[in-house]
Amino acid sequence: MGIVYHEASKEFHLFNGHVSYIIQVLRNNQLGQLYFGKRVPEDQDYGYLVEMIQRPMTSYVFEGDRMFSLEHIRQEYPSYGTTDYREPALEILQANGSRITNFEYTGHKIYAGKPKLDNLPAAYVEDPSEADTLEIDLTDTVTGVKLVLLYTIYRDRDVIARSARFVNEGAETCHLTRAMSLSLDLPDCDYDWMQFSGSWSRERQLKVRHLEQGIQSVGSLRGISSATHNPFVMLKRPHTDEENGEAMAFMLVYSGNFLAQAEVDTYNVTRVTMGIHPHNFDWCLHPGESFQTPEALLAYSSTGLNTLSQTMHSLLRQRVARGYWRDKERPVLINNWEATYFDFDEDKLVQIAKTAKECGVELFVLDDGWFSTRESDRSGLGDWQANTKRLPNGIKGLSERIEALGMKFGLWVELEMVNKPSDLYKKHPDWILHVPGRKASHGRYQYVLDFSRKEVVDNIHDQIAKILRESKVSYIKWDMNRSLTECYSVAFPPEQQGEIFHRYVLGVYDLYNRLTTEFPQILFESCSSGGSRFDAGMLYFAPQAWTSDDTDAVERMRIQYGTSYGYPVSSMGAHISITPNHQLNRNTPLKTRGDVAFFGAFGYELDLAKLTPAEREEVKAQIAFYKKYRGLIHGGTYYRLQSPFEGRGNNVAWMVVSEDKKQAVVMYARILNEVNGPYHRLQLQGLAENVRYRLTEENGKSFGLHYGSELENVGLVTSDAAAGEVPDRADMARDFESHLIVLEAE
Repeated sequence: MGIVYHEASKEFHLFNGHVSYIIQVLRNNQLGQLYFGKRVPEDQDYGYLVEMIQRPMTSYVFEGDRMFSLEHIRQEYPSYGTTDYREPALEILQANGSRITNFEYTGHKIYAGKPKLDNLPAAYVEDPSEADTLEIDLTDTVTGVKLVLLYTIYRDRDVIARSARFVNEGAETCHLTRAMSLSLDLPDCDYDWMQFSGSWSRERQLKVRHLEQGIQSVGSLRGISSATHNPFVMLKRPHTDEENGEAMAFMLVYSGNFLAQAEVDTYNVTRVTMGIHPHNFDWCLHPGESFQTPEALLAYSSTGLNTLSQTMHSLLRQRVARGYWRDKERPVLINNWEATYFDFDEDKLVQIAKTAKECGVELFVLDDGWFSTRESDRSGLGDWQANTKRLPNGIKGLSERIEALGMKFGLWVELEMVNKPSDLYKKHPDWILHVPGRKASHGRYQYVLDFSRKEVVDNIHDQIAKILRESKVSYIKWDMNRSLTECYSVAFPPEQQGEIFHRYVLGVYDLYNRLTTEFPQILFESCSSGGSRFDAGMLYFAPQAWTSDDTDAVERMRIQYGTSYGYPVSSMGAHISITPNHQLNRNTPLKTRGDVAFFGAFGYELDLAKLTPAEREEVKAQIAFYKKYRGLIHGGTYYRLQSPFEGRGNNVAWMVVSEDKKQAVVMYARILNEVNGPYHRLQLQGLAENVRYRLTEENGKSFGLHYGSELENVGLVTSDAAAGEVPDRADMARDFESHLIVLEAE
């Protein structure tokens, strides 16, 4: 691993054992992008990759030179208006009204380790030897603004972390109106664009299309990263599949408005940009002030999509998530929401917890409705004191009763919101995001607190910290149930209103940081109406996220499969709920619900006392299985095997393999039964070729002994007894049927 600067060729080469990233200082002292991909020799001069061809209707930088045009040169962090007509990485509005800038190279430094980013989540190192960092300084001499491009390459992870910092060293105030975290010019466009889109209860559905000339993008203007599009995209070669071929991943470590974009010009050059969405972004940069962009993570694989995902999983699990719970086994929990909704009292909750404890559940979580006057979703938000009509002994008393059962206690909060029927709103009606003189829109009968203001964040911190200090709380589910509207703050002058979206996110991060610092042993789970803020920025503070409000096992196969392209199993909150399912009214077997939920942070969303005795015995077996294998499931290497997004989407399969390849767990499911169906085989991945594995289904059925190479190349026979003329055969498959197979090396 290393970062080398060659003075003669003015080239920077970032490399480790698998990847290379090469930059050159061009003739105009700006930066050119020469190469990103599979590792190439370090001592070679790659200046020949700066291709210049005289073309008609082209503008040129140097007087009398009809070769050097930024329109046709691959650049590292481009601006608009000085011969490049593509969308830029930056834009600065200056006092004279101009937006033209020329950032020229002035110096650099290379050092071991990775710096922290001011007030922002980012990937990190535990030892400086894990990574090297390059900082390149560029200056626009007219404005005096300094631009620092940051690059960190990991030694053992095929990831480069990128961001930019702007420092106004000039004499005049300017406005930063576009500041992307990453820009990458690729020499061709023969890629499939992969995005992860959806909506509430159908988050992160894989969408694939081939790049064409023009612009293709996803983003969010909701103030949150959103369920609509995720701040994670991939590019793959058309022939690339899960096991073979070249692919790249782009992920933004940020939880607010974002843009991820690929622009293909008419010469088939692809420009990928990622960062804060420039729409409504305007950061006022006074002399002496600086602005740091969020971090973008860039990963590469020459051996397929599974490898690329595994790279992201490892990084997010071990070098983005932090703290006490990062490497610990997560507790099996039960959440009362779908069991009671708002209809509960203390004794009812304790009874639910008692039954759960008898089944092996380790953590009881009290969801919405425990505070203030909260009896529906129309009141109470903003007043974080226990409703003593329901909880006469407060959260302190309830948490002590739960702990007396031998369980831990958790609590739901929605700290960023307020209802108008609340003491907080009555005292501070100007503390919501709103435009004076205009109507404020509500969502779910609630309004968004102005977290760009420190006094608002301080107030909410003081309220919730008081409860956490007084009570025995081991888990917090932090929800956020609406997007931002009327994003205006009365605390800031007109020229700074373009900062409020970003300042809001910084306020959320500030509160998260304070609470996780003061209460380091509390397990935080982020949530936003399910998966509407499922991003790497949140994982920095909360190592798991509620993946979706949709707990239907069939839908969860798609949601969790799509999420797995970028995010680790350990980050996905996955629970078993009642049937018929409350989102779809679908009946699925308890076994199938369990088999899917095992591959996440596992729990239940129901009252176990309402199950039959036989079902409760099945629950006990599920919990015992999960406790035995959760370390493997969360810490192992994850492989996607059969996609619900391909073909009819009727077959779904994935597996997790231990680091030493001695254990594995496979889940495969057939959503709808087949009439007189074909034979099926499932090719496994990640096993030791010359090791024999004993295969046992969850119910004890043996699949015999098989070599790893046999299971990978020949495959595991997964044919079911086909539906036919004889009804009610014991071995006949059913709709929504799943299988769980454990592999143990001999």
